[in-house]
Amino acid sequence: MAAVLDQLDHVQTRTGGAQDTQNIYNYRVPKLFAYATVLWGVVGMFLGVWIAAQLAFPTLAEGISWLSFGRLRPLHTNAVIFAFGGNALLATSYYVVQRTCHARLFGGGLAEFTFWGYQAVIVLAAITLPMGLTSSHEYAELIWPIDLLLAVVWVAYAVVFFGTLYKRKIEHIYVANWFYGAFILTVALLHIVRSAAIPVSLTQAYPVYAGVQDAMVQWWYGHNAVGFFLTAGFLGMMYYFIPKQAERPVFSYRLSIVHFWALIFTYMWAGPHHLHYTALPDWTQSLGMVFSLILLAPSWGGMINGIMTMSGAWHKLRNDPILKFLIVSVSFYGMSTFEGPMMAIKTVNALSHYTDWTIGHVHSGALGWVGFISIGSLYYLIPRLVGRTSMFSTKAIELHFWIATIGIVLYIAAMWISGVMQGLMWRALNEDGSLTYSFVESVKASMPYYVIRMTGGVLYLSGMLVMAWNVVMTVRNPQPVNASIPAIAHHA
Repeated sequence: MAAVLDQLDHVQTRTGGAQDTQNIYNYRVPKLFAYATVLWGVVGMFLGVWIAAQLAFPTLAEGISWLSFGRLRPLHTNAVIFAFGGNALLATSYYVVQRTCHARLFGGGLAEFTFWGYQAVIVLAAITLPMGLTSSHEYAELIWPIDLLLAVVWVAYAVVFFGTLYKRKIEHIYVANWFYGAFILTVALLHIVRSAAIPVSLTQAYPVYAGVQDAMVQWWYGHNAVGFFLTAGFLGMMYYFIPKQAERPVFSYRLSIVHFWALIFTYMWAGPHHLHYTALPDWTQSLGMVFSLILLAPSWGGMINGIMTMSGAWHKLRNDPILKFLIVSVSFYGMSTFEGPMMAIKTVNALSHYTDWTIGHVHSGALGWVGFISIGSLYYLIPRLVGRTSMFSTKAIELHFWIATIGIVLYIAAMWISGVMQGLMWRALNEDGSLTYSFVESVKASMPYYVIRMTGGVLYLSGMLVMAWNVVMTVRNPQPVNASIPAIAHHA
C-alpha cells in the first residue's frame, strides 16, 4: 500500500496554474453547488432561529398556519440537512473526485442537470411544506412527485460520480471517494425504500408500510440518513480537506480503510435504538442498542485519524481559522458519536427520550460536525474555484469561527440542561406514587433555556451571514492563484 500511495498525488494535482486547471476540470458545477450551499445555509439557519423563537415566545405566529412551528420545523430540517448539507456534499464530491482521479467530470451536461434538478427539489419543498403538504415521515416529508424527481436527480448524480471514477487516470481510488460512493449508493437505497407509496392524487399517497413496520422502516431510514448522508459523505470531506489545509498526509491510510468498512457495516443495524420502549419487539430494540455501542469504535477510529493528521502541524491552528473549523468539527464528531451510543443504552434512553437532551445531541452533530466541516471545506474550496489563493478576508473567517462556536456551546448546553431536567421532572414521584410535576410545569421550567437556545441560533446564523459576505467579496475580487503548488506525498 505504501508503495502505491507514494507514487500517487491524491491531495494535489500539479498544474501549470489556475487557467490550466479550469481547462482540465469542470469547476462550474462544483462552484454552483458551493454558492447554493451558502445561500441555503443562511435560509435553513434563519428558519431554525424562527422556530426556536416560537418555542421561547409561543404567540409569535399565532393564527398564521404557514408560519407555525408544525409547518416550518420540517422545512428547517430539510433545508439544513438536504439543502445546506446536500449542496455541500455535491460541491465537494464533484471537486474531490476530479482532483483525486485526475479526470474531468463524466457526462458533460448531466452534472449541470444534477445542480438544477436538486435546486428544483429544494424549491418545491420550500413551497409544499409550509402549505402542509407532507408524507408525515420525519426527514422524508416530501410528497411523492418530488420524491420521484429527487430519485431521478440522484441516479444522475451516481452516474456522474461513478462515471468519473471509472475513467480515472490512476489506478488507486482515494479513501474520500469510498466514503462519497457509499453515501451515494446507500442514500439511494434509503430514499427508494422509505418513499415507497401508492399515489391516490397529485399530493397524496398511502405508504406501503403500516404500524410498527412503518416505524421500523422509518428509523432504519432516519438513522441511516444520519449515518450515510450526515456522516459518511462528510467523512469524505474530512479525509480530503484536513490533509489539504494542514499540508500533512492522512495519519494512517490503513486505519481509514478499516474505519470505512467497520462504519458502513455497523451503522445499518443501529436504527432500532430510536424505538426503545415502543411496540417494536424487545429483541430488535436490544439489537439496535448493541450495534450502537459497537459503532463507537469505528467512529472514534475515524475521529482519531482526522485529528492525528495534524501531527507536526498543530502550530498552524494559531493562525489558520479554516483549520480551526475543520479540527473542531472532528472534535464535535467524536463527542456526538460518544453521546449517541450512550443515549442508545435503554436505561439512559429512559431518561433522555422525548426530552431536549435529544435536541442537544442532534445539534451538536448538525451544527458542530456537519456545519463546521462543510464551512471549513467551503472556505478552502471557493477561492480555488474562482481563481484566488484565499478568501477575501481571513479575519472574517476567524470572526465566523468564534461567533459560531459560542453559538453552538450556548445551544447544546441549554438543551442538555433542559433535557436532563425534563427527564428528571417527568419521572419524579410523590410518596403515594402520583406525579410530582405536571407536564405544564416542566414546560415552564424549560422556557429560559429556550431563550438561550434561540440566542445560540442567532449567533450561528450571524456567522453564516459573515460567511455569505466573505464569499460575495471573494467572487467580486478575483486574483490569480500561485502558478505552482507542491504535491504532498502520502504514506500509510
